[in-house]
This record gives sequence, C-alpha cells and structure tokens, in this order.
Amino acid sequence: MAALTSIKNIGPAFEASLKSAGITTAEELRALGADAAYTKMLEAGSKPHFIGYYVLHMALQGRPWNDCKGDEKKALRIRFDKIKAGSFDETRSELERILNQIGVVEVDP
Repeated sequence: MAALTSIKNIGPAFEASLKSAGITTAEELRALGADAAYTKMLEAGSKPHFIGYYVLHMALQGRPWNDCKGDEKKALRIRFDKIKAGSFDETRSELERILNQIGVVEVDP
C-alpha cells in the first residue's frame, strides 16, 4: 500500500486531512475518486476550500496543481459548490455534525 504523499501534490497537511477522514492509502484515494474523498473530508470536519478541491483532482490525474484553468476550473467549481452544500454546514457544531453522521440529529433540507 502506497502512502498518500506518493501522489504528486499531496503533502503532509493534505495527507493529515485525508487520514482524519479515514482515507489512509493512495490506492484507497484513487478508488474513491476526488469527489467522494473530498466529501468524506468535509464530513470529517475539514473546512471547504475550492483550491484544495481542485488540487485533489489534479493530483489524481497526475497533473500540476496549477494546471486547472478555464472551463475545466469553472466546471469543478460547480461540482465543489454542490459537494459543499451537501456535506458542510458551518452553523452546526462539531458535536451536531457527529451526531448527524450516526443518525441522531437530522440535517434540515
């Protein structure tokens, strides 16, 4: 099993965020894909950040982090906003977020 940092553009800080979401290997990250992995990161408490989202996409494609431009970047922004809306609620406390994950507190639609 390869370390997460074996993927270009995944450094120690991003690796820590992935591990806090339960993603521990490069193979697991590749199998999940960028959208599912980023969703897990948000659900684990990471703050949403568009640059981190598209860097993850570029990393999984083996491209430089700053290679994302134009229409591709616009399309990723739309996907990021949908993931953020469905997986991150800054008005909820960490406890409420965890209780929601285990089904004790329901998220309002």
